[in-house]
Amino acid sequence: MVFTTLKGIAASNGIAIAKAYHLVEPDLSFQKKKIDNPKLEADRFRKCVKQANDQLEIVRNHALKKLGEDKAAIFDAHLLILNDPEVIKPIEEKILSEKVNAEAALVETTDNFITIFESMDNEYMRERAADIRDVRKRVLAELLNVAIPNPSLINEEVIIVAEDLTPSDTAQLNRQYVKGFTTDIGGRTSHSAIMARSLEIPAVVGAKTVTKDIKHGDLLILDGLTGEVHVNPPEEVIDHYKKKQLQYKKQLEEWAKLVDKPSISKDGVRVELVANIGTPNDVSSALEHGAEGVGLFRTEFLYMGRDELPTEEEQFEAYRTVLEEMKNRPVVVRTLDIGGDKKLPYLPLPEEMNPFLGFRAIRLCLDRTDIFRTQLRALLRASVYGNLKIMFPMIATLDEFRNAKKIFLEEKEKLVKEGIKVSRTIELGIMVEIPSTAVLADQFAKEVDFFSIGTNDLIQYTMAADRMNERVSYLYQPYNPSILRLIKMVIDASHKQGKWTGMCGEMAGDENAIPLLLGLGLDEFSMSATSILKARSFIKELSKADMEKLAAEALQKSTIEEVMELVQEIVKTNQFSIN
Repeated sequence: MVFTTLKGIAASNGIAIAKAYHLVEPDLSFQKKKIDNPKLEADRFRKCVKQANDQLEIVRNHALKKLGEDKAAIFDAHLLILNDPEVIKPIEEKILSEKVNAEAALVETTDNFITIFESMDNEYMRERAADIRDVRKRVLAELLNVAIPNPSLINEEVIIVAEDLTPSDTAQLNRQYVKGFTTDIGGRTSHSAIMARSLEIPAVVGAKTVTKDIKHGDLLILDGLTGEVHVNPPEEVIDHYKKKQLQYKKQLEEWAKLVDKPSISKDGVRVELVANIGTPNDVSSALEHGAEGVGLFRTEFLYMGRDELPTEEEQFEAYRTVLEEMKNRPVVVRTLDIGGDKKLPYLPLPEEMNPFLGFRAIRLCLDRTDIFRTQLRALLRASVYGNLKIMFPMIATLDEFRNAKKIFLEEKEKLVKEGIKVSRTIELGIMVEIPSTAVLADQFAKEVDFFSIGTNDLIQYTMAADRMNERVSYLYQPYNPSILRLIKMVIDASHKQGKWTGMCGEMAGDENAIPLLLGLGLDEFSMSATSILKARSFIKELSKADMEKLAAEALQKSTIEEVMELVQEIVKTNQFSIN
């Protein structure tokens, strides 16, 4: 076995040593052929249906335990299909009457069902076509004796190797066994990278050829600190990384001492380090990592992985839980941000040439005010249980903010008339992720209570470069002077009006950006919970006054390389490393 090293993007800190587990789509191709013994073939088909059923039972029970009844219900639907005589019997009859192999009978028969379902007017029935496809894939894999990788069923220590991981794939990873993952595509801001940081497992993404160059079962060392993946390393390399693992563990223990400490610079300036969360379950991790609040509650996760919109009551319970558990620490909730790469199966959106620039986030909410009002009512009802702040995403014009605020005030008034208590101190802010909003920040600052800069989108819109597109990934430049100038404009505009500015994009937890952001005057840094203690340790060593000089110099630079030269020495002296 040849020792090789592959290079990617360090997406989640940590070091893992384990065998490779390929999580790739299996080859389910086959040839249609005539068979001599159709009865034997029908028996083979029935046996494979039984095996698929047994597998689904395991997956369903796992989903029930780990993810709850709503997720398990998806697999209940699949089990119903597998046990439906109206689906299974025509396949058996085709095998017997036409003397064809089971694979061909399965695909041709289910194709007919899929066509029928997809042509129906009822949205629910059209979605059943996807269920039939999933069930067919599972039975076909059994017939071809091909394994369908399922991350939730892994029961030994592994490092996942995949082209990419979907949010649902990543959510199924069991931290007890999955020690890290590496992918061909992706960047630090891709969903899989963000989920890896939430799960506290190391990840190297965008390594381009890992699925080709790594075989299932190869021994891997995954270095989430440098972005390297070592394949079949010799003993001396393994020993070196075992030492590095121990040193990193000691570093984590040092950072852990800062859990209950405030975030204060070397010269005594206080900032807030808060967490990005997706569900109420993330609160415990945020508190364990010393979060001083929640800077971004991505509420769209309450809408995903289900068959219908969440009710007002369901949302109220989720928001109340977070507010109560945060014990009066600030909680910034982002209203529904669906569209772009986030879609809901039960809420069909129009097909668009560029959905990231299309009908999404606040644009959707101002059109579907029924959905928006339900969410706002749930938030208002929950507001008395903690320190709630609400922000609207994808705001491009003052009118959008004014219209969103008007709906908010209408729902507040209705609740008060119904005798329901609501907080009188809810702050209303906006995400600054569109360049036009940053440029007009001085006008917005007169009307909003706060800004939260969403750098993931602000960078891609400013640079006109899709952050998920590998070919233009070089243009995803957080430290480009143009981005820094926009950030400075927003911060200065808020401070002039006595307001505050936070940042909830991945840049807020980036060690290269922290000195610049501190110098630019950022008030609140919101990041993955696992980045908080490291950032607090770093800020403790930085003088705000010195960083102001650094930021002023960076703003006058022409290129990202010139900016990076300025911060490199500062970062290097505070970085965890081992030679």
